[in-house]
This record gives sequence, C-alpha cells and structure tokens, in this order.
Amino acid sequence: MEIKYKRIGKNRYALERTSDMKADAIFYANDKLLPLVTRDDSLKQLQETAQLPHLMSPILGMPDMHQGYGIPVGGVMVSEKIVSAGCVGMDINCGVRLLRCGVSYDEKLFSKKYLEMFIRKIEKVIPMGLGGKHRNSASLSVGKAGSNLEEVIARGARYVVEEGFGTPDDLKFCEESGAIDGADISKLSKKSLSRARRQVGTLGSGNHFVELQKIEKVYDKKTADIYGLKENLVCFMIHSGSRALGHQTCIDYTNKFIKENEGVNSELVPVRNLASALVDSQVGKDYLAAMNGAINFAFANRQMMAHQFRKVFIKFMESLGVEVSVELIYDVAHNSAKWEVHKGKKVLVHRKGATRALPPNHTDNPKAYINTGHPAFVPGSMGTASYVLVGTEKANETYFSVNHGAGRAMSRTEAKRTIKKEDFERQMEGIVFNKPYRIVADEAPAAYKNVEDVIDSLEEIGITKKVAKLVPLAVMKGD
Repeated sequence: MEIKYKRIGKNRYALERTSDMKADAIFYANDKLLPLVTRDDSLKQLQETAQLPHLMSPILGMPDMHQGYGIPVGGVMVSEKIVSAGCVGMDINCGVRLLRCGVSYDEKLFSKKYLEMFIRKIEKVIPMGLGGKHRNSASLSVGKAGSNLEEVIARGARYVVEEGFGTPDDLKFCEESGAIDGADISKLSKKSLSRARRQVGTLGSGNHFVELQKIEKVYDKKTADIYGLKENLVCFMIHSGSRALGHQTCIDYTNKFIKENEGVNSELVPVRNLASALVDSQVGKDYLAAMNGAINFAFANRQMMAHQFRKVFIKFMESLGVEVSVELIYDVAHNSAKWEVHKGKKVLVHRKGATRALPPNHTDNPKAYINTGHPAFVPGSMGTASYVLVGTEKANETYFSVNHGAGRAMSRTEAKRTIKKEDFERQMEGIVFNKPYRIVADEAPAAYKNVEDVIDSLEEIGITKKVAKLVPLAVMKGD
C-alpha cells in the first residue's frame, strides 16, 4: 500500500493519518533527499510505529531515515507509558566519541606511509570485525577489565577509568558521565553475556569505524573555541556501541514483549518488530534495566578504545619527534530510551539512529558546555566528511533530537551488486583505509545519502547549527 504524505513546512512532511495511527508522523528532508524516502519501507515503518498506544505526538523521522528493525533508523518515539526494544534498536547505545589530538595536520607528518604504519598499530590494540574480541597476551589487561561484566554493566566508563583506562576528565565530557543508573546484570540473558565477553574495547563491523580526521572548516568560531576545535586540528572519531550484548538484548526482549502481549494487549504489538511493554509492567522494568546495562557496556567500550588510541597515538607521534596530548571533546549516544521532560511531562524518549542535541543553557548539558549546548556528531559515510553540530531552542520540536549520520541510500546487497571497484577507489582517493573493496563495498560513499543534504535539512530550518567540518585521513573498519 502506498504511504501518502504532504508537505507541512520547509523540509517537513507529515504522513496522511490513517484510522489505526495513534499519533502524527513527521519526517524531515530537503528537496534533494525527498526522492530517496520512498526507496525502502521507512515510511511504512514510521506509520506502523504511530499505531502504538500511549504515544506523545508526533513520532519523527530524521533526514537520514532509512529502513531498519522496528522503527526506521533515524526514528524518534516518545511515550509516558510504554517501552519498545525495536524503537531503541539492536545496537543499544551505539554512539560517537570525538577526541582532539593536539597536533595540526602536516602533509609530511601524516603522509600515506605514516598513516599506513599508524593503522597497523591501531589494529593490534583494537580488534575489528564481527565477533572481534581481545584474545592475545598484549591485550590481557584490557581483557581482564573488559571481562568483569558485572562492574562494566553497573558502572560503564567510570569503572574502566578507575581501572586505569583513561582519565577522570574523560568522564566530564561523556553523556551521563559515562554511566546511567538503573542497570541490572541479572536482567541480561546468559546468552547475551556470553556473547559479550572480552568485547569491551572492540569495534565491530557494518557502519562502525574509527577514523583519523582533520578539521577542514570552522563555521561557528565562538562555539568551536569552547569545544577546543580549530581548522587543521587532527581529531580521532570512534563510532561503535554495545556489540553483541545490545544485539542479543533487543532480540531477547522483543520476544518477551511478544509473548507477554500478543493476543492479550495486541495494541502493544502492531507488528512483531515493534513489540512493546508497559513501563510499569515487570517485563518493561526488566528491559529498561537490561538496556541500561547495555548502555553502560557501550560507554565502557568506547572509553577503552579511546584509551588504546591515546596510548598508541602519543607513542607514535613521539617516534616522529612530536609531543601531543589527546583529549575527549564529547561522547554522545544515538540508540537509547531515556527519561526526559518534554511538553511539561516526564517521558521516555526513544532515539534510534538519532542523537540528542541539547541547546545552550539546558540543564542536562555537561557543565563545560552549558553556555553553548553539547556537541552532536554526524559522521558521513566511509570517505566523506563528518560534522560537529549543536542543537538550538527550535530543536524542541524534535525532542532535542537530530540525525546521527548520512543514512543509507541503498541496501548492503544492492551496494555490493552495483558499486564498482573503480568508483569506490576514486571516491576514496587520498584516504588511507584498512580493508579492500571486496570487504567494504557495502560501506562505500555511494551507498549512503549525501551528508551535506542531510545536515542542511535541519540547519535550514534552524534546528541545528554547524560548528565544524571534518574530513578523513585514515579510515579503519571491521569485516
């Protein structure tokens, strides 16, 4: 069935409301992105999500929206009374961390030869790819801290910093200070815990990456100065999440929600991948406790990778005669459900492939960024630019949410079938990368929307402001 929608303002569209929709559904796209919206089932998934009960209207689709599991990736759903694993996503607390490296870009210092050497060193300390784990003796200390899952799940990045993997300042520049309250390891299945062992400090696969970048352009100097950003500064970006723990937890609780409510409270299961539970039910409480544990695991995961990068980069630069310091700018999540206040109500904000972007003077900002709003990071596709943004007061219409990336323009299967090696290599010209075309063809720039169009869709209507643009020097991905 064709999903109908109409324009309701600049870069804003609303689905035609059907009798079974309990809330409005709005999505954001500029004229260049609009033709891509109907290439997959993302509008259908947005419509299905609006069939859930107890929603705060509207539910939203960000400019990078594309088909996913449950709500589309780039979806935002808000409710006082229900929780949905499919509106949080498989990779709970997938997020982005950006570090400034204390050195300006220099062609000789960051030559292809040195970047390739650097990649090899990073690959030795950050396992990459599906199922990657710390196994060898060189990673024994990381594995020991990372395998203490009870502490990791309870205290997230705070625990691994206490164990010596980072600095207290890292926690000041991390959403939730690196750990969220309410985690309970007993609510996570044995299978999920078994899959997660020794995965703290590992990258994963798919669209996850670590990337050495330089700042090509600063748009808002005042805000950039607060963030410690300037043109030509070298930075390091980490994009990863809760790995197998989050994936298994989403599957576990979607099945539990179906078992609990299908045929009994059928409105809570409009489709199986959107199965939900009342937040005050036992299964709803259990999921939130399990989800919070996966959130903490992901914070610990990115903290461990940042620590490993910091060690390697400082030592590598010393070998080239350069003294540097590596400092965290911020770590922000984009797959979670969090209690926040919107429209005067305490509500559970589900962001799946959407990033929180608080404006200046919002009380939930970290102290250092209270006057600017915290940074939000939008990575482009492999080989394209990434952006540092900040939310504005106008972002209250999106529950202070913005897009989390460029968003897929074609499926992985289609990308592997249609993107040619010579096109991939041309688009990656001048960028060092660690995996051959045959492995990462589905992550090629052509498989994604144009990140500038995605950024412009919200900036043109005043929901975000661009702070800085970063371009890749070296990209590292898993299989």
